[in-house]
Amino acid sequence: MPSDPLTCTLLRTLAASKPGGQFLELGSGTGLSTAWLLGGMDTSATLTTVDNDASLLNILNRHLGHDARLNVVCADGDEFLCEAQGQRYDFIFADTWSGKYRLLHEALALVKPGGLYVIDDMLPQPNWPDGHAAKVEALLSTLHALPDWHVAQLDWASGVVVAVRIGD
Repeated sequence: MPSDPLTCTLLRTLAASKPGGQFLELGSGTGLSTAWLLGGMDTSATLTTVDNDASLLNILNRHLGHDARLNVVCADGDEFLCEAQGQRYDFIFADTWSGKYRLLHEALALVKPGGLYVIDDMLPQPNWPDGHAAKVEALLSTLHALPDWHVAQLDWASGVVVAVRIGD
């Protein structure tokens, strides 16, 4: 499911706040959010985008693969997060279960102090499976209780959370 257009504009705007930044997108899909992130990044920033569906990444590569700032990774998101421990990013957009509902703390550990962690789809969606609302509530409670983070929950677009790491 592609990201909401309003969320995409927010991603571009937030990306512009991290000149020279290292970005990570979990859940590339066909590259809609990827394109908006790239649109906000400066020429010295880099974006690694991860998805486990090669057919979707083929579409992304066809349209965005020419961008030297982009590193496209076809991998399981959980495995990527486990292997990435020790790396640090200025901005993570977690748009899949990996790094959001699974391995949240592993994803958060990758965010540099002053870095952003962004998720969407926190407002009820017609495609949510039974019981998903409880998962969303648990995730939001966990995020709001994090020490060393400022968390803003926006009941806007598809429901966006922007968190900033204030400690290490």
